This record gives sequence, C-alpha cells and structure tokens, in this order.
Amino acid sequence: MKSKINNIKILDGRKNLTLIKSLLEKGYDLDKGAVLLKDEDIFHGADAINTICKQINTPSSGLLLLLSRVFKSNKRTNLIFPLLVRARRFALISKGISISLV
Repeated sequence: MKSKINNIKILDGRKNLTLIKSLLEKGYDLDKGAVLLKDEDIFHGADAINTICKQINTPSSGLLLLLSRVFKSNKRTNLIFPLLVRARRFALISKGISISLV
C-alpha cells in the first residue's frame, strides 16, 4: 500500500536490531507498538499510528482510506490500538513466532 506520504520508510524490526535496542534503551518498546521517527521526534504506539494517519491525504486503496479515517481520531486510535497489539501478539504466538524482538 502506498499513501503518498513523502519521506517515510518502513523498517522490519527483526532486521534492524541495533536500532530496536537503541529505541528500547530510550523506553520505546516495539513489542508494545509501532515507532515513528520524524526529525528529532519519536512517536510510539497509538501516537505513531495516529500521526501517520493524519498525514495521509490521498490514500491509494480502500483499505488505506479506511485506516486513515479510523486512526485520524486520537480517541478512536487510543481505543482500538491496544486491541490491535493484542491481536498481533496472538497471531505471532499462533504462528510460533517470538513476540519479543530482542
């Protein structure tokens, strides 16, 4: 999916352990939610998703349109995001994949 957000790069945490360890030392646990690095700012969890979705102006798919509309609201993001983190953990466990990155 492409959102036409300039200067965004998605990294696989399992392939960037040095960065993940550095973020963990600063208190940002990727196992508890996404991390967005924007200039000198660090957004974590629901704040990261909310910040990204607020930047999506021209979604390239119906799914991206739905996600951007749902997660542009701080209130909805804070309500739904913890459920998504739990669902991710369940999916990883059911596939036999470690839920911890480090």
